[in-house]
Amino acid sequence: MSEELPLPDYDDLPLGTLQHRVRALDEPQLRRLMSYEQEHANRTPVLEVMRARLEQLADGATPSPGSQERTPEVTEQRHGSAAGDSTAAEPGTPLRHGVAEQTPGRARP
Repeated sequence: MSEELPLPDYDDLPLGTLQHRVRALDEPQLRRLMSYEQEHANRTPVLEVMRARLEQLADGATPSPGSQERTPEVTEQRHGSAAGDSTAAEPGTPLRHGVAEQTPGRARP
């Protein structure tokens, strides 16, 4: 790559890492990175992250301190349990809370 970008190895950064790394950029650096993204991959989620950060900067946020050279990679993590046929809810009408006669399997107090 002939162009010097404000984030080292930008093209190889996953979105989770990019979300953290753009916080250290000032507005001119962020605009340069956005321009590069629009001219190359033009990924909507990446551009949304950058636009949101530009809005934060416009609202008075300041770039986070620190070097971009040795920043650990952030992996995207999913939380919760995996859904599958064995864990899915039984098909049927949803329960109506608060109406004793219409909530199956519930005895009246």
